Amino acid sequence: MRIITANLNGIRSACSKGFFDWLPAQAADFVCVQELKAQEGDLDETMRSPMGYQGYFHCAEKKGYSGVGIYARHEPQSVTVGLGIDEIDAEGRYLELVYEQFSVVSLYLPSGSSGEHRQAAKFRFMELFYPRLADMMADGRPRILCGDWNIAHRQADLKNWKSNQKNSGFLPEERAWMDRVLDGLGWQDVYRRLYPDATDDCYTWWSNRGQARQKNVGWRIDYQLATPDMAARARSATVYKAQWFSDHAPLTVDYADD
Repeated sequence: MRIITANLNGIRSACSKGFFDWLPAQAADFVCVQELKAQEGDLDETMRSPMGYQGYFHCAEKKGYSGVGIYARHEPQSVTVGLGIDEIDAEGRYLELVYEQFSVVSLYLPSGSSGEHRQAAKFRFMELFYPRLADMMADGRPRILCGDWNIAHRQADLKNWKSNQKNSGFLPEERAWMDRVLDGLGWQDVYRRLYPDATDDCYTWWSNRGQARQKNVGWRIDYQLATPDMAARARSATVYKAQWFSDHAPLTVDYADD
């Protein structure tokens, strides 16, 4: 089973840059996308149902903002749109496809980089989402949570960690929260399970400033977190950088079939 997660930084922009031309050749079973920056009515047929896939979406109420989606080859038993928390669901940040044996989630945590009010909203999301992560781990259902978490967990997850310790995305409070999610609740970071010592190859996001992409001054903020049973099935992971569809790169993980 192959799962891709990709922050598109605008689905229409990514489409114009060839994302949906690239997608069919990847032979993925699920493609989780974030930051759609579109309403469902803005999506043409290629974006809604690319070849071999059916798309499912949770768009933000605000136009041109946030939003998540999942492209799936097989129809799910049910679809969970949102977390049932109004302030989060208004921004289109959670979508879950439920199958008989497992669930796949597309998730988009807020970024706090645009100001104190958005950092406060990020901390609020983390506070409200943590009990849900605990409940999901406790209910025994195998899950894979794919998406842009907007947090670099370790020093190895970004190039310039020393100079970013007071910046959103690498704050001590954010990293401690990830510790609680992983070490406390037992969610597993699939990429790090496979490649515990990877550095430069692991980055999934680059700033548009200072030739960060060309110099590979990046951050690893896109993850696939999984329950232990699903994480144990992971066999390989790659970050695709040969083409650029947004300021993020797609993360692909191959899992052994059950």
